[in-house]
Amino acid sequence: MPRSASQAVVGAAPGADDGLLLPRPPGVLRRFWARHPRFADVIVAVVAFLLSAPTAAIRSEYPIPPTLPQTVFAIVVVVGACVALLLRRSRPLLVFALAALPLVILPPSLVPASHLVPALAIYAVAVYRSVRACWIVFAATTAAMAVYAAVAGLAAPATWNYVLTSLVSGTIALLIGALIGINVGNRRRYLEALIDRSRQLLVERDQQARLGAAAERTRIAREMHDIVSHNLTVIVALAEGATATHDAARARIATAQIAGTARGALTEMRAMLGVLRDPDLSSDAPLAPIESASVADAVESAQRAGFPVVLHVEGRLDDVPAEVRFAVARIVQESLTNAMRHAPLATAIDVRIAVRAEAVELGIVNDGVRPRTDAAEPPARAGFGLPGLRERAAHVGGTLEAGAVEGRRWAVRAALPLPAHASAKAEQEENPR
Repeated sequence: MPRSASQAVVGAAPGADDGLLLPRPPGVLRRFWARHPRFADVIVAVVAFLLSAPTAAIRSEYPIPPTLPQTVFAIVVVVGACVALLLRRSRPLLVFALAALPLVILPPSLVPASHLVPALAIYAVAVYRSVRACWIVFAATTAAMAVYAAVAGLAAPATWNYVLTSLVSGTIALLIGALIGINVGNRRRYLEALIDRSRQLLVERDQQARLGAAAERTRIAREMHDIVSHNLTVIVALAEGATATHDAARARIATAQIAGTARGALTEMRAMLGVLRDPDLSSDAPLAPIESASVADAVESAQRAGFPVVLHVEGRLDDVPAEVRFAVARIVQESLTNAMRHAPLATAIDVRIAVRAEAVELGIVNDGVRPRTDAAEPPARAGFGLPGLRERAAHVGGTLEAGAVEGRRWAVRAALPLPAHASAKAEQEENPR
């Protein structure tokens, strides 16, 4: 049978219960009883029998003394109720029903012999079941005892005083057992709730740590992809152009551009690694310096690689907050990278940026979508570019859509909202007085 949470608290050493640092309970006896619950139940049952059996066997105050068969029957019933106490932890209601039964089946002269066992049983109901169940069985048992006392008193009017005294003593015994049990049970349930909450917090902490690690890996992968993929794409395009040309001067220019692009990539990589090694880095800080990403630089790199990129900017992009401006540059950079990789035959790549009062709107469109010649040809495996673009837009609260439009055209459209102060400033720029 598994231990309850309260038993784990009493019997466990610090750090031995699912990683919880539980305090060691004071007292040798408490730890002993917690580790040996069955032995404690046997002790309780034996003590209850030793205190109840003499009361059932020796009666002298009642006007009508019990007969020998009645006394033997009382002892047997009390023994059965005491044996039932061994199940008080797992079946408290059943044990109480068996322990309270002698209160209404024994002769009035022997009823006091059964007062102690029901008190112990109702204590178990309060501890191992609930306070509500304890009060219900207390009320039901008290009512049954009152009816039994009334019937016995009417049958023998000379015994009224004794019957009433027995009723009061039995009610007090049940009440004492119920109150002690409620106190102990509430403390036990409170400890269980604390331990369950502690376990829940441990699980939530581990989950948050895993989610945080996954989010950080995704963030690092996104920055690495933006730096490496764009620059390598430009380098590959320049290298292919240098290889294809027979003009030594143009080849030297291309190789010089390759070296410059590679140096820029190394600079960005070193800057990102420096940010990652910063011990004071916050969880939402950009991994790459804001200044490392520029729309103009991305467009210029694509143009150097031989792609027909045209940039249109409406409004003042320099007035946009740095975080949004960084996202704009990364989205343009990755969109151009995708165009260079997947649309090498494009005759026009149009980049449009509009700074509105509420948001920055982007549109990157190229006409180099290649139609599929074979209907059975499997689609190309999805990469990380578009998911990274959507994550980038979502990071600043924006939205991004990408897909084929108007036949052989591919468009990436994004809307990145501006903070209130940036919106007001952009509105002043649009509507000068």
